[in-house]
Amino acid sequence: MKLPITDEFLFQAFRLTQKVGDVHNLLAPRTMKEAVYPELRRIRRTIQKKRDWKNFSQLVYYLKRKGYIQIKSLETRDAVVLTPKGAARVLRIQNKTASKKKRKDGRWQMIIFDVPEERKRFREILRAKLQELGYQRLQDSVWVCQYEVFEETERFIRECDLDDCVRLFLIEEIDV
Repeated sequence: MKLPITDEFLFQAFRLTQKVGDVHNLLAPRTMKEAVYPELRRIRRTIQKKRDWKNFSQLVYYLKRKGYIQIKSLETRDAVVLTPKGAARVLRIQNKTASKKKRKDGRWQMIIFDVPEERKRFREILRAKLQELGYQRLQDSVWVCQYEVFEETERFIRECDLDDCVRLFLIEEIDV
């Protein structure tokens, strides 16, 4: 059975970093003492490898504990599998790091909302989503954005059934 590309990448990347470190350490001693006493160099490298492995293991444990990955047995090896929660996080990271395009017409999008206290959780989710889309807060319930994210905003409002609590506007300029 072939490993998923994410699993293969993770393990190959880790192996590559170990091999690069081995080659570098063979070619360039760090101190004169290490050049004179090569055994000291080997001991130092062994300790460093153990630290690197420990850090890597801690990272995998953290991601597993948070529910972003799972460790599954595939034939003779263990593999790392991205969970739905991990995939959602990757998607958020991609959205956050994607280059956002400013509106060509120079207008700003404004959203004003008044979500009732009974739906407080939706209000918090809405604010987090607005921030993720690139909106800036003018007041607690008034946000503006200069990027082309109208469709994403509208889709999110419909998905959360907040149509009755939210108003979207296009404005020419903002004087603060």
